[in-house]
Amino acid sequence: MMRISRQIIRNSRMHVSINITDQLSIPISELRFTASRSSGPGGQNVNKVNTRVTLRFDVANSPSLSDHQKEMVRNHLPTRINKAGVLRVVSQKHRSQAFNRDVAIERFVSLLWESLKEVLPRKKSTVRRAARERRLDEKKHRSRIKQGRSKIILRDE
Repeated sequence: MMRISRQIIRNSRMHVSINITDQLSIPISELRFTASRSSGPGGQNVNKVNTRVTLRFDVANSPSLSDHQKEMVRNHLPTRINKAGVLRVVSQKHRSQAFNRDVAIERFVSLLWESLKEVLPRKKSTVRRAARERRLDEKKHRSRIKQGRSKIILRDE
């Protein structure tokens, strides 16, 4: 998972965009943050302070993503995107809303980065002759070992 320091996130808020890849940056204005009560750590704060952060990103209507990129994100993250095309990332790991916001942004960046990676097609390969022969020799060897363990019955004729 890619790590983003708090300093970089704070600077990205000033620059008003988050870099996902070298070619793609998403304006912070496209992200919607909501805070709610957390079930995570916090002691007495759990019942009083809204520390859980939910980040929402409208994939379907984002001007930052191309149609191809939107399709890649939808195909890679189908369980995180609702029918309206909104990606949802939740963080309630920390006691602080600011930390949870930073963690949600980190997770958002890593999810988008992973989903936008081009998957190379698998090249078909064949098993080499030497490997096939080694496998067969090993099978014959195991067979001889097991035959050697069997009882020998002598017949009188």
